[in-house]
Amino acid sequence: MKREAQEVVVQSAARARRLRYGRFVLCIGFAFLALPSSAHASFLSGDTLDGVCEFLAWLVLVIAPIIGITVFWLVHILPEQIAEKKHHPQVKAIKCVVLLSLVFGGMLWPFAWLWAYTKPVLYKMAYGTDKGEEHGHDDKKEQAELRDEERELASLRTRVAELETKLHSESATESRKA
Repeated sequence: MKREAQEVVVQSAARARRLRYGRFVLCIGFAFLALPSSAHASFLSGDTLDGVCEFLAWLVLVIAPIIGITVFWLVHILPEQIAEKKHHPQVKAIKCVVLLSLVFGGMLWPFAWLWAYTKPVLYKMAYGTDKGEEHGHDDKKEQAELRDEERELASLRTRVAELETKLHSESATESRKA
């Protein structure tokens, strides 16, 4: 029992030493930070420094707002793109909310985002489908491809019919010769 008590005392003493050592290192670190040191503002000097500063000022005043406005706009049209991709039946209304959100500084944007990801509850019951009538450009491309395929199929059928009649006429002429 005495041995266990001695080990506990030794462990607590070691823990206390580590804590004091950590505090000492922390105080020394703060002392070094508080000491004054010579500082150099830039590796550039004179006219070079003025030129670089002027370039950075123009960059910040002209380019940064353009990038900021572009990113703001791209983020705000995400609900519209999501609604079109998911063939949401209320795409036009979501587009209106997105435009209003741009005007009002993004206040309606979370509402448009949620609306784009949800399906209308009673829309299928009322209209018989979950998807809207207008699906955007993808649907027009698919319809054009279907028309092209139908035309190609019709031309192939006429070609097969021509070949069949030609084959029948050749077989009829051969049977007459024999």
